Amino acid sequence: MKRFFKILLIILLCFVLLVGAYFAYVFLAYKRIDDMQELGVTAPETAGSDEVAAGEPLKIVSYNVGFGAYSADYDFFMDGGTQSWAFSKEAVYTNIAGAVNEIKTADPDFLYVQEVDIDGTRSYHVDERELIVPELPGYYYTFAQNYDSPFLFYPFNQPHGANKAGIMTFSKYEITSALRRSLPIENTVMKLVDLDRCYSVNRVPTENGKELVLYNMHLSAYTSDGTIANEQLKMLCEDMSAEYAKGNYCIAGGDFNKDLLGDSGSIFGVAKSENDTWAQPIPDGIIPEEFVLVAPFDESNPVASCRTASEPYNINTTFRITIDGFLISSNVELIKSDVIDAGFAWSDHNPVYMEFKLN
Repeated sequence: MKRFFKILLIILLCFVLLVGAYFAYVFLAYKRIDDMQELGVTAPETAGSDEVAAGEPLKIVSYNVGFGAYSADYDFFMDGGTQSWAFSKEAVYTNIAGAVNEIKTADPDFLYVQEVDIDGTRSYHVDERELIVPELPGYYYTFAQNYDSPFLFYPFNQPHGANKAGIMTFSKYEITSALRRSLPIENTVMKLVDLDRCYSVNRVPTENGKELVLYNMHLSAYTSDGTIANEQLKMLCEDMSAEYAKGNYCIAGGDFNKDLLGDSGSIFGVAKSENDTWAQPIPDGIIPEEFVLVAPFDESNPVASCRTASEPYNINTTFRITIDGFLISSNVELIKSDVIDAGFAWSDHNPVYMEFKLN
């Protein structure tokens, strides 16, 4: 009997050591991606358009493609669902192809894309850039990495694994330079499951000698109370204010992870659950007076830009919210903005667009 308990104790001790070693690995391997990174600009084989002209109608689209996993029948463990990986490698190809077709149909002059995996367990190590870029000829583009996680051994039945991802910015007009800016993030253990948040700053010349400065962003969601996204938004606004003071045009856009309509639950008919505490409106006073928040919405045909992934999509029971939109300086004139109703077929997000001109 003593020998039995001795063996049991050794097994238990080995288990404790293994668990301790794993947590040590996760914390030691964790690092933030460097701030102020100059990003490479890839030009199209055929030169893009000339400088942007003031007064010309233009169009921008933003689309969070959900690392190619979120078909309408997909749920996700971080939202209260069960899945951790895309259903299959084929599903990744199908979902990215569907998302790209939505983009091509919209035919934007500028494009922001979020959650593009480049090497991830969850997406079967498909470099999704290779699926997107060839389908969008004629665009300059940049890539900014915002996720490089060590191997996460949770959920235990299908560990989320190690993943690398980022955001992509496309322009039919020349991008002369681009920069990656690191955003503040939570310092708790939640930093291990949230992204290494950033925004990219992409500069496009205009015919009047100014610059159109494009900010592509993906603010925090998986945090303890959602307030860190407020700090991130403040940093972004400070950067944009400095550019606006120089006379430049500023357009930020992407996934705010904030309720841009204020009370999306009542608008779309399904209340948020305890897993949706991040879904908060933007507090008053954060956005400076010289900027306008553009929350895509058609009152006569309301369509949300995002669904919760706690369950496969069901229009009667799934919480829906508009968290994707744009923030523009007052020298950018809004013409129209709305959500493109893709039925959440390819992502847990629908693409959003804005038509505008530079004054």
